[in-house]
Amino acid sequence: MKLFDLARERALINSTAATLGWDQETYLPDSAHPYRAAQLSWLTAKAHTLATSDEWKRALEEAEASDAGGDVTLTANLREMRRQFDRATKLPVELVARESEATSMGKHAWASARQASDFATFAPHLQTLLDIAREKADRWGYESEPYDVLLDTYERGSTAAKISALFEVLRPQLINIGKLAVANSEARGAKLPAGPYPIEAQMKFNATVAESLGFDFNAGRIDTTTHPFCTTLGPKDVRLTTRYDLEDFTSSLFGVMHEAGHGLYEQGLPEGDVGLPSGDSVSLGIHESQSRLWENHVGRSQAFWERWFPYAVECFPQLGALSLDDFLAAIRRAEKSFIRVEADEATYDLHILLRFGLERRMMSGELAVKDIPAAWNEAFEESFGMTPPDDRNGCLQDIHWSMGGLGYFSTYTLGNLNAAQLFAAATADPAVAAGLAKAEYKPLLGWLRKHVHAHGGTYDPAVLVEKATGAPPSADAHLSHLFARYCAAAI
Repeated sequence: MKLFDLARERALINSTAATLGWDQETYLPDSAHPYRAAQLSWLTAKAHTLATSDEWKRALEEAEASDAGGDVTLTANLREMRRQFDRATKLPVELVARESEATSMGKHAWASARQASDFATFAPHLQTLLDIAREKADRWGYESEPYDVLLDTYERGSTAAKISALFEVLRPQLINIGKLAVANSEARGAKLPAGPYPIEAQMKFNATVAESLGFDFNAGRIDTTTHPFCTTLGPKDVRLTTRYDLEDFTSSLFGVMHEAGHGLYEQGLPEGDVGLPSGDSVSLGIHESQSRLWENHVGRSQAFWERWFPYAVECFPQLGALSLDDFLAAIRRAEKSFIRVEADEATYDLHILLRFGLERRMMSGELAVKDIPAAWNEAFEESFGMTPPDDRNGCLQDIHWSMGGLGYFSTYTLGNLNAAQLFAAATADPAVAAGLAKAEYKPLLGWLRKHVHAHGGTYDPAVLVEKATGAPPSADAHLSHLFARYCAAAI
């Protein structure tokens, strides 16, 4: 089909850009960023020009005219490609190229600003990206608020009003769970022994664990970067990144398990559908469900550590001073944290609710860029009862805004809800439950391959969850999981 040939051509361009983007975040020399920004801008413009061309339009119309509606995957591909085309044609190529260059320069500026803990040096870049986001929203059009169309980019079918209503219900329950969890942890007082935890030993341990989950290192690798991420450079080329803490090996380990969850999803997508919606992830809320499932529901379970704790002691001998129970209490320790990516399960979602609220205010114009640090600190005080000591531990900690990723953050909490619901459904399968009891992950990965990965973007996120679990998406499983692990009794 001509349309699919064009889509695969666009995928080649995008994967080339992804390769340059991965290099930018890992090994690119500091002085090379301006030219890299120009390279990525050029490639992004080429992909956009192709995807909005008259040739693409004719191919799409021909495919739609010939679709008899009998093939669910074909019908879904055409539906989503029509939606994507209609959105893409509303954006001039100049805007797309300008955004690409702005994000390249923004990420570099953010990294420098974060290191110096100086929001003022990043602020002009954020203003540029915010202006671009508003321009895109205006061109796309929206019924209620501009934030809606940005959110729909990452989680199709969602609106700010729906997410806000969900978060308003969750917020008091999360605050209560967080308080109980922190109190239990303080009463137990379990902590990891002091470092150092050598980086080489961490690398070895992380890779061994990731491989045991099913991550294929013949089709991927792990590298080091400022902000951990997973990216796909093409079929059979999935890159994970992490950062290391000499005083806490679990920071990198759980980061790798998180990114490996993303990577397993990418490695499980239909390889023959590369470039098509059916060969791509359906949403970030589903993507995040995979990472949080492996990181938390598997990685912080007792069965997992019954297998891996002895090997951890081999790699990090100071752990030998702890019993397994004390170690589990240490890695499940709940405490108020300034840093989202290092937050425990019990308090993590409060970080997301904070960011969601700020982003809506930024997009509406209620919150000016210059006022973001103060607004961040005020909101953080309301949720956590403490104020970040500096910008590095406050509004500069995440890379997303520098990537133009406004509308992104709520998908992390949606991912937590989906993860709990999917994990509960998976473990109802006796083969999956038996495998997890022995820390064997092939049955769980097989269940996820069948019920989530294999469908790509064929179904909307809510439909996919309901098909996999037999019930519409709900917060019930997540709240039950948090309460049982952190609050039901002292840990």
